[in-house]
Amino acid sequence: MAERGVNVTILTNSLEATDVAAVHAGYAKRRKPLLEAGITLYELRRLSPRTNRRAGLPGSSGSSASSLHAKTFSVDGSRVFIGSFNFDPRSAKLNTEMGFVIDSPALARNISTAFDSRIPANSYQVRLSNNGQLYWTEHRSGEWVRHDTEPGTSFWLRAGIRFLSALPIEWLL
Repeated sequence: MAERGVNVTILTNSLEATDVAAVHAGYAKRRKPLLEAGITLYELRRLSPRTNRRAGLPGSSGSSASSLHAKTFSVDGSRVFIGSFNFDPRSAKLNTEMGFVIDSPALARNISTAFDSRIPANSYQVRLSNNGQLYWTEHRSGEWVRHDTEPGTSFWLRAGIRFLSALPIEWLL
């Protein structure tokens, strides 16, 4: 859709804000193709103070202090989707998640405006350098800061995500 000129902007959890490492690993390997297709990509920063969590990979119990779960988007300034449904086979066949499509131009405009005004201040924008490397930018204290590795993460956490990304676990996500 982005290649056809449709403005597509996505917000998901950053690695520092996620609480399910395997899901992040499944997403992480898709960042470059999304960006290459012309999609604008934001990752939510950890917004609350760090909690005392075990070292290593985030668990699967939902312990993050600032992760996203609801899927919310507006389409063509006229419709809104709000729900927990993931638009994948697992959600369609195994989970009991759902969503609502609401025909409301006013609500769609409000969501779009809120997204445009609030998301850049609370997230990293993921970008591609001229040589095809990922980097993250954030607006902090009136300045733009560039990160060449995933912000707020350790080498071992990033290595764990790379390992998980290589495993054949797509069907579980």
